[in-house]
Amino acid sequence: MIPRGAESLDTLKSAGKRCKTGNLQPMSEMVRTFIAFDINNPEVLQKFTDVQDSLVRTGADLKLVDPQNIHMTMRFLGDISVGRIDSIHESMKKTTFSAFTCQIHGLGAFPHLGYPRVVWAGISKGSEELKGIADHLENELRQLGFRPDPKGFSPHLTLARVRTGRNKAELARCIQEMEDYEFGIVKADCLKLKKSLLTPKGPIYSTLREVCH
Repeated sequence: MIPRGAESLDTLKSAGKRCKTGNLQPMSEMVRTFIAFDINNPEVLQKFTDVQDSLVRTGADLKLVDPQNIHMTMRFLGDISVGRIDSIHESMKKTTFSAFTCQIHGLGAFPHLGYPRVVWAGISKGSEELKGIADHLENELRQLGFRPDPKGFSPHLTLARVRTGRNKAELARCIQEMEDYEFGIVKADCLKLKKSLLTPKGPIYSTLREVCH
């Protein structure tokens, strides 16, 4: 005969073990997230590194993005509860698209060359498809209660962030000289919900959900 309360105690212990091993997560846990396409072409990743090396040689005060972390961001979501992950995934599934290619082309700066704060690689071919996906995502996410993206959507890939105005003219000259630089072609076939874990050495990205074609 099982003593009264013993079964419930065992159940609690079992649940505790599952929590410790990661099988269960508190639904209220917050994670920093965004939706993006990863870059899957090694040659393009190498060219990101080559261009970053050129930027560094200007002597500008830069924080480079690890080439393995460079991606085509479709929507930054910020901190969300774990309980919202599945509903966001469903919204991604409703954003229908067929696999397509993107031409990574040219270098530029936000907000402009005279005051560069972000150095980016542009997207020529495939930009209209990306905009269409971004518009559909925005509509779906608003139905989930997300506020409109204040920055809007601009197809690009961030290569570096500018910390100070040191050697700003040299940096602007370098960017201008590479305004028609050809990075190559990447395939956009897997839309991913990514988790961003911020660490002193930089963010660590992992995939929470994906929709592939």
